Amino acid sequence: MLTTLFHPRLLFAATFLACAGLLGCGSYLQFHDGLEPCPMCIFQRLCFMAAGIVAVVGAAHGPRARGATVYGALVTLAAGVGAAIAARQVWLQHLPEDQVPACGPGLEYMLEMWPLAEVVKKALRGTGECATVDWTFLGASIAEWSLVCFVILATVHLAAIVHRLRGPRTAA
Repeated sequence: MLTTLFHPRLLFAATFLACAGLLGCGSYLQFHDGLEPCPMCIFQRLCFMAAGIVAVVGAAHGPRARGATVYGALVTLAAGVGAAIAARQVWLQHLPEDQVPACGPGLEYMLEMWPLAEVVKKALRGTGECATVDWTFLGASIAEWSLVCFVILATVHLAAIVHRLRGPRTAA
């Protein structure tokens, strides 16, 4: 059962579809509902894009064990970075109002004015707009749902890597 579940092509295709669906939801909220993403949200989208791109290449390539492990590790890395960003944003959203950082300039302005390394540093630190919760589903914010999705992606791909490295088990 696990061998079928962790079949590289199936797993990478499912990962790509999940990432595409999540990016589609984010685009819907932005362009249909008018919710503008904060800099941390944009970086989380980039992590979903990176995981999705690696996954679609992995699905198309159909690698054997070593290649599947490399692709899986890259998906896990992208999901881990995304989870760290989402966790930071969730932390900002749960700060008392008097401790929330001041709102900063938008990402587009920062990219025009500062070097990329400074933009990334400032964006990942978070601003007051990153602490704002504009939308919830089942009581959780977008950042909280992103964190859950990143953790699931990383966990599934890590489990697949471990399963591949241990090799198939035979019944005694």
